[in-house]
Amino acid sequence: MSPPPPPIDRIRSSPTLFEMMANEQDCHPRNQIPPLPALPAPPGPGRQQQQHHHPQLMTAPPLSAQERQLLLQERVAEILGSCSPGSQLGDQETGDVRLTLTSRDGLTVSMAVHRQVLVAHSRFFAAKLSDRWAKQQPPPGHRSAAATAAAPHHVIEISDCDDVEVYVETLRLMYCQDLRRRLMREDVPKVLAILKVSSAIGFDGGILSCLEYLEAAPWAEDEEEKVAALLSQLRLENSGAGEVLKRVSLEVVPLAADERGTAGTGGEEVLVRLLQVVLEGKDEKARREMKRLVSKMLRENNSGCGGGAAGHGGHGGGDLSKESLYAACESSLRQLRHHFLRVAGSDLAEAAQISRQADNLHWLLDILVDRQMAEELLQIWAAQAELAAAHPRVPAIHRYEVSRVTARCWWEARCQLLQTWLEPFYEDFGWMRRACKGLDRHLVEDGLANTILTLPLGLQQEILLSWFDRFLNSGDDCPNIQRGFEVWWRRAFWRRNGDPDRPPRQLRIVAATSP
Repeated sequence: MSPPPPPIDRIRSSPTLFEMMANEQDCHPRNQIPPLPALPAPPGPGRQQQQHHHPQLMTAPPLSAQERQLLLQERVAEILGSCSPGSQLGDQETGDVRLTLTSRDGLTVSMAVHRQVLVAHSRFFAAKLSDRWAKQQPPPGHRSAAATAAAPHHVIEISDCDDVEVYVETLRLMYCQDLRRRLMREDVPKVLAILKVSSAIGFDGGILSCLEYLEAAPWAEDEEEKVAALLSQLRLENSGAGEVLKRVSLEVVPLAADERGTAGTGGEEVLVRLLQVVLEGKDEKARREMKRLVSKMLRENNSGCGGGAAGHGGHGGGDLSKESLYAACESSLRQLRHHFLRVAGSDLAEAAQISRQADNLHWLLDILVDRQMAEELLQIWAAQAELAAAHPRVPAIHRYEVSRVTARCWWEARCQLLQTWLEPFYEDFGWMRRACKGLDRHLVEDGLANTILTLPLGLQQEILLSWFDRFLNSGDDCPNIQRGFEVWWRRAFWRRNGDPDRPPRQLRIVAATSP
């Protein structure tokens, strides 16, 4: 019988993952005992193949209560049979306590256990089997000789067990000399079930061993929520659960003295760091992959926090604030302006940086649009008159990425954006169409047309007549916004509101001059 476990608040020597892996070769293969089924056990491989061809054979009547009781007893016998050598769990000759476990559906199992083991390992059983409680039990002399020989001194009944098998396995750990090695044979769901029972009966050694297992063992993605939920439910922070939760939560990490009172800054700092690393990365393929990954994580995080903080700059504890995003935008725009003007001055050594910084701005704009925070960036971009003026002096092969940012802005920027960037956009449209993989030409053209149609009618006429002339001379190298042209024409010249006497509008056509 194992000695009593050390106090739970004593500093524990947690096994490293290396130690567990090194010891695993000494362990037997995992003794997996499947849960008690409602249907008979599946047939052998031959019959499984037969069931595949004949689905009607897969249906079977549910087990009766008697059959389930027999199956439970067989499972318990298997558990007792797999105990460590020398274990006395279930030994009828030496056991002095008769423990009866009853499940919620009425299945019952009884076994002989030892008062000394239960009291040494479990606070629950220590209270139940205290000397005061024992004195209240009928002494052996008040029973017949046969009853005294056949029955132990104490009887404990526990009803409404969630899982009788798990309860028995938890008792087996009390008789085990090396709890950690025994738990290594189990999987995460089984260890969680044992942890729940250990917590209920105050089995500190079992709690500690389960937590050490969970701290070192890998988890499947669907198991993370189960682990966090159970540990939060059991409130085992003083037992070392905080070490386990650190794997999936930043909230349990104590903040430094100068960080207290600013909840959420730690999570945002991590995201800002990730953002900077992606924006400054050297390998283009890796940057594209990480941009998709970070965008996905931010989108999931934003939806989990209840959506974007439209224009308010609010953010959750682990989310990016509007200020952080705009700081990144300003940095990218500042570098884009620097490299663009250098290339416009015939310094082609920095031409590659134009595409990189324009791509960064395009990515940041996508993030802001998803969060409904893009209005200010669109205004900032529409005001870049210096960049637009330098646009003709930069070779199209280097500058067309800048026009991609303009194409992304059609829906919001409207008048100022069109006045600043429409001509450069026309000039680069052919390059964009040929060089930008995945560019949805029709989406860009519809966005441009819809943006123009939101302007005052006089400005619509000026822009669309200029487009009409350019389209006739450039063909596919000019965006086709014919639908917008037709809408403007009907607005401008069709008689509306059934007024036949309304004089037609005067259309003044001015021939466009080529530079």
